[in-house]
Amino acid sequence: MGSKNLTHSLKKRRREIDLIDQKLLTLLNRRVRTALKIGKIKRKIGEKIYNPSREEEILRRLRRINRGPLKDKDLENIFKKIILVCRRSQL
Repeated sequence: MGSKNLTHSLKKRRREIDLIDQKLLTLLNRRVRTALKIGKIKRKIGEKIYNPSREEEILRRLRRINRGPLKDKDLENIFKKIILVCRRSQL
């Protein structure tokens, strides 16, 4: 494959990444909005915001359905951060 074809292929893959990032951003904002609603419900019923067993349940479920190439440890690191951001939004 020539240099010109590789450059075109690289640009195409970068556009693909940009679209994926856009979708991820939309989904992350949707997740935070849902977490905010959950936080309101938790306050009304007197439940604590931080629920480590629920967070572990989420991570366990994600590890179970992960088919890669994302490694479980990386998946866990990403989602621990997402969960932390969502939890902080509930405070």
